[in-house]
Amino acid sequence: MLSVVIPTLNAAARLSLCLEALVAPAVSGLVSEVIVVDGGSDDASAAIADSFGATVLTAPPGRGGQLKKGAEAARGDWLLFLHADTVLEQGWADEVRRFISGDDKNTRAGVFTLAFDAAGLAPQLLCAGAMLRTRLFKTPYGDQGLLVSRALYDAVGGYSDMPLFEDVDIVQRIIAHENRSALHVFKSKAVTDAARYERRGYVRQAAANLWRLLRYYAGAAPEDLAKTYR
Repeated sequence: MLSVVIPTLNAAARLSLCLEALVAPAVSGLVSEVIVVDGGSDDASAAIADSFGATVLTAPPGRGGQLKKGAEAARGDWLLFLHADTVLEQGWADEVRRFISGDDKNTRAGVFTLAFDAAGLAPQLLCAGAMLRTRLFKTPYGDQGLLVSRALYDAVGGYSDMPLFEDVDIVQRIIAHENRSALHVFKSKAVTDAARYERRGYVRQAAANLWRLLRYYAGAAPEDLAKTYR
């Protein structure tokens, strides 16, 4: 029923936590397959994925291309795209089950509520800002996950092989194909690694992300923006 696609690149640190949430007893009967598309890791990412029974594919590094390849191999009627450092909190499966049984299921996509695996005011404020951006401007990032029916995914052309903002790009096309109400926000949280923000500082990293997004909307090439992201 539901195929989960996860791109990896040296993701061993949190991949087990991500996968555990997808094979928990409460998820039984919902997730039919997990596909991990590795971009050339030199750590234990592929071995960890294999130990959880995931199908492991390889592709050149780049989330857009990796997600695209995983979707092409997926057999489910529904596709859930997750980052390898994202852990869905308990209860996510019940929300998803209700969503995919709705009458308008093939005209909507869903993302999760962002949370960080760090305590304090800074991560809370950043998450609040990200959710405000998601609801007002319909620009969720990939660390919030993306649930979409195979029918809608194919109708909008799927993921583009982009080095950055492949997440924004596909949601834009979903909304253009349907309407702004096509994006549903789940109450369940997608708990994401805060390491990048902890290293660079929350304000500095958030400002850099926003600047890149504005440049993307202004027409900057994703390839150029990806260089500054790395």
